[in-house]
Amino acid sequence: MKIIALESSAVTASVAVTEDDRLLAQSFQNSGLTHSATLMPMVSDLLKNTGLTLDEMDVVAVAAGPGSFTGVRIGVAAAKGLAWPGDKPCAPCSTLESMAWQCAHMGGEICAAMDARRNQVYCARFSAENGELKRLTDDRAMGLDELAEEIRASGKLQTLVGDGAHLVQKALEGQGLPCAPMPPHLIYQTAWGVARCALRMAQEGRLVSAAAMAPSYHRLSQAERERLEKLNAGQ
Repeated sequence: MKIIALESSAVTASVAVTEDDRLLAQSFQNSGLTHSATLMPMVSDLLKNTGLTLDEMDVVAVAAGPGSFTGVRIGVAAAKGLAWPGDKPCAPCSTLESMAWQCAHMGGEICAAMDARRNQVYCARFSAENGELKRLTDDRAMGLDELAEEIRASGKLQTLVGDGAHLVQKALEGQGLPCAPMPPHLIYQTAWGVARCALRMAQEGRLVSAAAMAPSYHRLSQAERERLEKLNAGQ
């Protein structure tokens, strides 16, 4: 099964092509350029460099959230555009689960985290054994203190991954809790992790059509929150 995977949920952008659980190629960029300008050229260049075509892809996968509202929208829209002409099945992958797949080989407990601002992170926790993942929590947005208390109850070393890992590390170390962030070159979200997550979704029969694929933000945007605050204040 060949999968083309897109990741644009945060500051980095990446595209990968895999065959089953084997990585054929990946392009990664952390240059600060906008994903709207970089993502589709990365797709085109990656396919050209591998000698593959979009028609040869069996699944189109994307990090569908949580994450940056703009980044997630760009990724999902791009994936829809790639899948629609050939009516290809799609994998709208959890950004957090995709990150956890990047370190599933390490074993133990994994905490995938993204900066959600306002002293919160998007996070989910997993247990890894023999290269496989088991979910311990749903994806959610939560305060750092609340997450630290949850991890205290676990009592286990947490491998931290994601662009929010440094925030979680600071919160855990401040309370004397053990943690081990992934090294800098492995800590960011990647399309390789999205492809791993998509493979699991395909094996479990959880793929969807391009029409059915949608972002999963897990909380309102800042503009929507401010609008509700104004409405509530006027009541």
